[in-house]
Amino acid sequence: MRIIIGKTAGFCFGVENAVTKAEEEAKKNKKISCLGELVHNTQVTDELAKKGIKFIDNIEQANKRVIIRSHGVEKQIYDKAKQLGIELVDLTCPKVLHIHKLAQEYSKKGYYIFLIGKKKHPEMIGTVSFCGDYYYVIEDESYINQAIEEFRKTNKEKLLIIAQTTYSLEKFEEIVDKIKENIKENNIEIKNTICNATKQRQEETEKLAKQVGTMIIVGGKHSSNSNKLYELAKKFCKNVMFVETEEELDIEKFDKESVVGIMAGASTPKKSIEKVVEKLTAIC
Repeated sequence: MRIIIGKTAGFCFGVENAVTKAEEEAKKNKKISCLGELVHNTQVTDELAKKGIKFIDNIEQANKRVIIRSHGVEKQIYDKAKQLGIELVDLTCPKVLHIHKLAQEYSKKGYYIFLIGKKKHPEMIGTVSFCGDYYYVIEDESYINQAIEEFRKTNKEKLLIIAQTTYSLEKFEEIVDKIKENIKENNIEIKNTICNATKQRQEETEKLAKQVGTMIIVGGKHSSNSNKLYELAKKFCKNVMFVETEEELDIEKFDKESVVGIMAGASTPKKSIEKVVEKLTAIC
């Protein structure tokens, strides 16, 4: 069996930075808490919990100092923390903070905002809070017509299109093209805010899936970017597995003579990838 591991598999800069700094905080403060999961990976969350970080759902549950997760939070959380005298350790990914800034800036300029991404994803919940009153979340192509209808009701002349950092690049481009077909007379600003690391990982997943007999995606089951890699891999490889740990590998589905490709989401720790490789090697 030949195993090919994607060069872009595993932690991206934003996650690496958040996890490292969270661990540093845990060493300094045994009562530190994190508002929500720092990243969407159970193994990472469990490790941080062992180091003393308490995960909370409400800012009012915090002690005197709390970590802001990599996905970011709503605008009002910052105001609430200030009122309660809670110090924030903001580990929001810089790419997400950039989107918040764009949304707030263009909202003040009178733009209507289309956000392309999953409405219930923590990152999108945070971004929406910076958009003012005029926005619409487009989850996929089926939302386009309603979004355009809502935009036209406002009689606004300017439109900004931005995206969740982990959204599918292919789907983003398809949605943007359809919007442009229907809103030709307006001033449209398009900001492709999909993270470069996400783009590169998706491109490498496609390339790898085309040349292997089996593809394994390693990542948290509720990780948006890991799920995108799984969906993408299935388009180009007949045998694709999505696992969070090596224990989920179905050994019977492997041909010892085949070529296996491994790709991992942006919040997947190196250790998880290594354990998958170890188990595959043991099969051989």
